[in-house]
Amino acid sequence: MTETKEQRLAREIYEKVGGMGNVAKLIHCMTRVRMTIRDHSKVDMEGLKAVDGVMGVVEDDTLQVIVGPGIVNKVSNIMVAEAGVKLGEPFPNHPEKQDKSVLTDRERVEAKAAEVKAKEKAKHNNNSAFKRVLKSIANIFVPLIPAFVGAGIIGGIAAIFSNLMTAGSISQDWATIVTTLNIIKNGLFFYLVIYVGVNSANEFGATPGLGGIIGATTMLTGMNPEAPLTNIFNGHPLAPGQGGIIGVIFAVWILALVEKRLHKVIPNSIDIIVTPTIALLVVGLFTIFIVMPVAGVVSSALVGSITWVLNVGGAFSGFILGLFFLPMVMFGLHQILTPIHIEMINTSGYTLLLPILAMAGAGQVGAAFALWVKCRKNKKLTQLIKGALPVGILGIGEPLIYGVTLPLGRPFITACIGGGIGGAVIGGIGNIGAIAIGPSGIPLIPLIANGHWMGYIIGLLAGYIGGFIATYFFGVPKDIQEESKLD
Repeated sequence: MTETKEQRLAREIYEKVGGMGNVAKLIHCMTRVRMTIRDHSKVDMEGLKAVDGVMGVVEDDTLQVIVGPGIVNKVSNIMVAEAGVKLGEPFPNHPEKQDKSVLTDRERVEAKAAEVKAKEKAKHNNNSAFKRVLKSIANIFVPLIPAFVGAGIIGGIAAIFSNLMTAGSISQDWATIVTTLNIIKNGLFFYLVIYVGVNSANEFGATPGLGGIIGATTMLTGMNPEAPLTNIFNGHPLAPGQGGIIGVIFAVWILALVEKRLHKVIPNSIDIIVTPTIALLVVGLFTIFIVMPVAGVVSSALVGSITWVLNVGGAFSGFILGLFFLPMVMFGLHQILTPIHIEMINTSGYTLLLPILAMAGAGQVGAAFALWVKCRKNKKLTQLIKGALPVGILGIGEPLIYGVTLPLGRPFITACIGGGIGGAVIGGIGNIGAIAIGPSGIPLIPLIANGHWMGYIIGLLAGYIGGFIATYFFGVPKDIQEESKLD
């Protein structure tokens, strides 16, 4: 049977990372196969980058191989199926043995140096509390991104039909369709705290079902609106959802601590009955009367502060956010924005941050077009650009970042400037928000709130043009304009 592209990629990735036995765990996001590597000295990094279909490689706490949207799901599923596990489950610990007696002295030294380097890097990453927080946030929300995209677009379509009905452009017969679409959308957004609770429990080591219940507790289901529970700090009634997902994440973290402690002290014979009961009762009360009031204040202050900065700073704030978002992505700092986006959506119905940050991708697209025009004699570079541009326009910027602009240096900087220009336009126009998170680029247009999509398109074009001009005149290294290589 002929080997498919996905099967070939899976096989060659395994070969270059030191074999299946060198992989401890594997998950994926929208574009990357993410592997926890046992021995980094066995990884052939240059060979991995050279695999046909690999758009880039990122070394972090996991080894991240960028293969692009869509195909990443297939490649990842093939790889875990071959290992006999599911996504996120530990791989069997049978690493390939290496006969060190056949190694030369130089090879032994190089292998030891690589091993020490990998251990030091892992040690540094593991000791960073901030890194661990960012990783946890990513692990909680990355699995939900496809749901955000799908539900958000469906909600955007429903909003368009609703506006058309209000304007009299279509009849009220469309009301049933709008209601149905909103029901599908609310399958995510109304119960989002439950999904976050389950994912948080998986991340922190609690029972997923208990995490979901703690998330659902913040909805205050069953509370009598005529006799609401009160905030113990100010006596005001508690509101369903108060504290949002920030509160849920913190409460489930506490749940994990309590549950693990109970497992240690409760006898095995009654653990299945006593532990979940006590954990839910203790953490449930703590969530309702402590976490919800405190997290509600934190969430409101956070959203209010960001909204104030955008309203006061306008174009300047937009420029700074658009300029520095890609460096944040490189260091993984962008993950901390996800709860803020969702809190803004829960509070006001849309996030003002996402359209501005999406301009960073527009700057990359503009820079890529400039490189294509000015370096058209460099066949290898233009082939890379042609492969990465379509997904870049559709809001997936990693192939352009790691495959084109970042390796060249200066184009990455000028692309960031283009993103800042687009962000300045969005910030200057103001009140351009998105009703869901997930996509950027052109796919974000249907998700723009309150019919302000034309302002978003103007910002997008400004990002394209800004990235093109900055790169064309200042961002193209002379040594790549005619060479057939990309260092």
